[in-house]
Amino acid sequence: MTSSPTRADGRRADQLRTITFEAGIAPHATGSVLVSFGHTRVICAATIEPKVPAWMKQQRVPGGWLTAEYSLLPYSTHERKPRDISKGKIDGRTVEIQRLIGRSLRAVLDLKKLGENTLWIDCDVLQADGGTRTASITGAYLAARLAIQTLLDAKRIPENPLTDSVSAVSVGLYEGRELLDLPYLEDKDAEVDFNIVMTGQGKFVEVQGCGEEATYTYEQLLSLIALAKKGIKEISALQTAFLTRQLLGR
Repeated sequence: MTSSPTRADGRRADQLRTITFEAGIAPHATGSVLVSFGHTRVICAATIEPKVPAWMKQQRVPGGWLTAEYSLLPYSTHERKPRDISKGKIDGRTVEIQRLIGRSLRAVLDLKKLGENTLWIDCDVLQADGGTRTASITGAYLAARLAIQTLLDAKRIPENPLTDSVSAVSVGLYEGRELLDLPYLEDKDAEVDFNIVMTGQGKFVEVQGCGEEATYTYEQLLSLIALAKKGIKEISALQTAFLTRQLLGR
């Protein structure tokens, strides 16, 4: 893979979009972050309820639970997207993404150490320009970490139930080139598209990928995974720096 020539937005093939995090965007949530991957912007809010789902009590499952919801706000896309409630059902893409967010967070969360609490993760896309699910996972971890710190500070739980960080990034083949962190312009016409979720320690949580009316070789698969690992290592470092600033300031 070569890092030149530059892409339409001026980036190298192996370069992330500008990523930023802003804490406290939703003050009534227990923890919240506005995450930006270039022009993709997502509010990630974590709210803790001191109870667990009925099925956990019925089945006598110890500990707590985490669940996630995801939505594209009507004005987040070029053409207005009707709210799911106006259609009377949640579309398949929304269900898929919110389940992915939930799985990704639960992969690094010791639910027994969470106590009898439910951690709600809400990801609302303000502006969509590709990679909304990867931005949501990345920001959701930060919101969850801030929310859990509130539990720790209040001595409602004795120790941090998060075992690692988690983040995600997209990679793909576009016009024959292997690219990192695809915006909408590249994503919509990519020959091959992957979303990869990993922990801060470099373990895989999920690899979603397919050829969009195309195929890819084993060598390309390995190369795309290596590209994603590079990007996630950089994202993980940004997460760590953000949390260090936030938690030191408490």
